[in-house]
Amino acid sequence: MRGLLLFLAGLGAYGATLVVSQHLLADDTGTQLARALIALSPMLPAAFICGVVVRSIRHLDEMHRKLQFEALAMAFAGTALITFSYGFLEGVGFPKISMFSVWGLMGSLWFIGVMIARYRFK
Repeated sequence: MRGLLLFLAGLGAYGATLVVSQHLLADDTGTQLARALIALSPMLPAAFICGVVVRSIRHLDEMHRKLQFEALAMAFAGTALITFSYGFLEGVGFPKISMFSVWGLMGSLWFIGVMIARYRFK
């Protein structure tokens, strides 16, 4: 339960930091360095969230850690295959896709990997 609360707190901090940073960047003032630091500021709570996820996985029993490991391996490999494939398609005229879409892809593949691993380890 503590891990969930920390995750939600990190997610809230991420959302707030994202909104504030986008508001500040909309003014189009300031030095390039200041704008870069403001643009990257949401990554501080994102790093906190990563730490919470790693901590939560470390507290799982061996079976659930194995399940998560397999799901993450599937997500990593699937994301690599799909993004590299699409990169080649961009070379023949397909539209460019923002790197922000990669996280959505990896998160979706992680979820699918968890469902497959849960089925396998039943």
